[in-house]
Amino acid sequence: MQDKRFYITTPIYYPSGNPHIGHCYTTVACDSIARYKRMQGFDVMFLTGTDEHGQKIEEKAKADGITPKEYVDIKVAEFKKLWEYMNISYDRYIRTTDDYHVKAVQTIFNRLYEKGYIYKGEYTGKYCTPCESFWTQSQLDENGCCPECHREVKEAKEEAYFFKMSPFADRIEALLRDTDYLRPKYRAQELINNFIKPGLEDLCVSRTSFKWGIPVTFDDKHVVYVWIDALSNYITALGYENERYDDYKTYWPADVHMVAKDIMRFHAIIWPAMLMALEEPLPKHLAVHGWITFNGEKMSKSLGNVVDPFILGQRYGADSIRYHIMREMALGADSSFSNEVMINRINTDLANGLGNLVSRTVAMVDKYFGGTLPTEREAGEFDDDLIAKATALRAKTDELVDLTQLNNALAEIFTVVSRANKYIDETMPWVLGKDESKKARLASVLYNLLETIRIISTLLSPFMPTDMPKVFEQIGAKDEHISYENAGKFGVLPLDVTVKRGEIIFPRIDVDKEIDELNKIIGENAPKTEDDGFTPPEVQPEITIDDFAKIDIRVAQVRECEKVKKSKKLLCLQLDDGMGGRQVVSGIAEWYKPEDLVGKKVMIIANLKPVKLCGVESNGMICAADDKDGGAVVIFPDQDLPNGAKVR
Repeated sequence: MQDKRFYITTPIYYPSGNPHIGHCYTTVACDSIARYKRMQGFDVMFLTGTDEHGQKIEEKAKADGITPKEYVDIKVAEFKKLWEYMNISYDRYIRTTDDYHVKAVQTIFNRLYEKGYIYKGEYTGKYCTPCESFWTQSQLDENGCCPECHREVKEAKEEAYFFKMSPFADRIEALLRDTDYLRPKYRAQELINNFIKPGLEDLCVSRTSFKWGIPVTFDDKHVVYVWIDALSNYITALGYENERYDDYKTYWPADVHMVAKDIMRFHAIIWPAMLMALEEPLPKHLAVHGWITFNGEKMSKSLGNVVDPFILGQRYGADSIRYHIMREMALGADSSFSNEVMINRINTDLANGLGNLVSRTVAMVDKYFGGTLPTEREAGEFDDDLIAKATALRAKTDELVDLTQLNNALAEIFTVVSRANKYIDETMPWVLGKDESKKARLASVLYNLLETIRIISTLLSPFMPTDMPKVFEQIGAKDEHISYENAGKFGVLPLDVTVKRGEIIFPRIDVDKEIDELNKIIGENAPKTEDDGFTPPEVQPEITIDDFAKIDIRVAQVRECEKVKKSKKLLCLQLDDGMGGRQVVSGIAEWYKPEDLVGKKVMIIANLKPVKLCGVESNGMICAADDKDGGAVVIFPDQDLPNGAKVR
């Protein structure tokens, strides 16, 4: 057994719908880190799984006419199929319906009750079914909706058991404020201000209004509520309070929990409190990332913006999709998915960058030396800089992987890809190949390129495990040449290395054609409704083109936005209209928060006569449409349109 241990986890996914590209980032990122750590020689435990209890599952199963267990069995198979397709190398998969987990959670619940941290009471408040979260009135958003998903909450009143949170408030605040437990660090103050400073409220940890959950052993009316059930998976999967596994002492505490921002609070506050109550060690790091969004919206089947990763993988290869989502997502921030950005990233980095580097180098070895380099060498200008950058790459990548900054790690690797392509332009092998006396110099240039590619592809292999073996084969790298140790060295390949030309690893994509095809697929997969309940208003009396020409509609960008103090309905927006700027007051506060609008492009009626609304001057009108519920939906034009552009 090795001395080095590494334990990394994804959250366990709630299988209430079909998996899509929005689910992939956490698992692909954790898989890449796990593979990297294995390459470094660590004994890795990589855990993922599914969180299978709860009211929403019970309701969906009932609607489908099957049992909850039958429902989750179907969904788990779909998730596992996706992970297999994306080449996810998890070591253990936990389901919260597994017998060993059920018994361990019951033991944990009982222990917390016996220690006085869990007590019986009555819950009265707000409940969000999609998030399976209870909220107080003060925690709801400004529209009285769930602060996480912004959907409607229901009044809830039922007998429940509660977990005491206040005894752990000071320790959790210190954990967030004084350590690097939470990444990125700026998230810590947000949690302290929103949840700890106002006073940690006790957590509802049981339910009686549904039955699909783990029964409380000493009170069979109750089932264990989701977070004690779900969060415990990180230790029950290692054998905590069960006989299924015996890895707890080996791998706990976890080195990295990685989660999306919508469940940050539960992992940053509730999970440490549970462990403190159980007197168990805390995880070392919690890495929080944003959402993959589509046109500014979180990926959602109900919104019709789901992108099927199986379709993308079939068109471009699973590794290209893995690379794109990791390269685009900065830790802590959202990543906007678009067909055009994805295809351009594949073309720029993979086809024009790495793919072109491999193809050019192997083709020149084949053309000038019949596929096998001679052993004679001649050093020259530019060699030292390329070699220095290649041999320094491993240390930079190590540091960024340890910080869970995978987008930056990939950026560093592709900096060396760019340097190697520039080296080709600097040394001009095609010129050297015309002069027999320069063959030794040409052999050195091509060998340096092959070695640089070997280092690059070795460090990329945890991120792109399917395609990098194809690179190794083409550059003549054998198993003994490919290792973490050799990724820090130059001169590992034999001097007389033999290459093997193969197919283009990353073919260039026709951007316009592919965007049309993907948009067509998304349109075909959009949810269809026979009757959405919306009756369009009557069309106004006809006008002439001259009448219409009097309306001046322009594109503007929201620079600042705030509520109008004397009104609950009005927002005051400062706009860059390309003509010096203007202030517009709009009655959309019921549907939009100021921060939702800042930076967005809007369409305005620019020549509307100024008026004062609640004492605030408005110079124009924001264009919006009615939805079926009588709400207002702002019309957002393309973000690339220039400010001041005329709409016609």
